[in-house]
Amino acid sequence: AGTYRDPALRSCSQAGLVNNLNDALAWGLVPLFLAAEGAGPGQIGLVAGLYPAVWGLGQVYTGHWSDSAGRKPLIVAGMLVQAAALVILGASGGGVAMAAAAAVALGAGTALVYPTLIAAISDAVAPVARPAMVGVYRFWRDMGYVAGGLVAGVLADAIEFEGAILVVAALTAVSGLWVGRDLPATRHG
Repeated sequence: AGTYRDPALRSCSQAGLVNNLNDALAWGLVPLFLAAEGAGPGQIGLVAGLYPAVWGLGQVYTGHWSDSAGRKPLIVAGMLVQAAALVILGASGGGVAMAAAAAVALGAGTALVYPTLIAAISDAVAPVARPAMVGVYRFWRDMGYVAGGLVAGVLADAIEFEGAILVVAALTAVSGLWVGRDLPATRHG
């Protein structure tokens, strides 16, 4: 119930769910999309590897950056960068160069969002309540993998790969705008 009543917890939980929804799309649907468009295993591996490499390296810096820049700007920007990356991917026609550029942008957006959401959850609750609230947030965030697999699979069957990718891009953009409207601004450091 705490996730619905508190604007910070509500906006961060939905953003975590949508972030992992597009993560599930990246891991489950993108390799199939690229293969269907003629990409080979090495090309698919390149695209698949760029995304977590940029995300992993980037989040080392973005978590700390959010202490001074504030949580909200990084989360909103990250979700919108992810949405733009998915639009590029959907428009790529399976071209490896565009898909690789989209993977880099998707990784950068995820690096902005992933550590910052957990920090925003921690900001929103008293230290004694933090373990439970982070657990609730993680439940919603990790449900994004389930939702992503289902949404991406059903949409890919119904409207093809490109359509599914563009729908998830739209969901990601709406999620970022929701955070922009609902998450109270904070600044630390």
